[in-house]
Amino acid sequence: MKKLWQNYNLSIVLCILFLVAWLGQTLTGWQEFVAEQQQHGQVAQVFAADGYFWRWSQATLENWQSEFLQLLTFVMLTSFLIHKGSHESKDTDEQMQAQLTRIEKQLQELKAVQTEQRENGKRKIGSTSRR
Repeated sequence: MKKLWQNYNLSIVLCILFLVAWLGQTLTGWQEFVAEQQQHGQVAQVFAADGYFWRWSQATLENWQSEFLQLLTFVMLTSFLIHKGSHESKDTDEQMQAQLTRIEKQLQELKAVQTEQRENGKRKIGSTSRR
């Protein structure tokens, strides 16, 4: 169970929050439905032709539809548009690649200098040993 929590704690927390919010919507909607039915002198029923289930289903699907539409819009827009410096932005990748290129160039220059120093050191040792 500990491993499950460590590996999936974000998903578990989001699922719990979702279920709590959905339960809250269900309970508050039911209270509103009962009060409305009492005002009209009717008995509140869950599965009747004009029962709470149909209102609850409609409200749930409308909420989900708006959330999925919002998420889809965000995903689609972020694939075409940028926000400089954001993780989704392409400019971050370009900046990272430019930094890596600079680092590689500096490493190559450093290696060339070290190689040259070694060769010069060997020449000096060779010339002093010949004397």
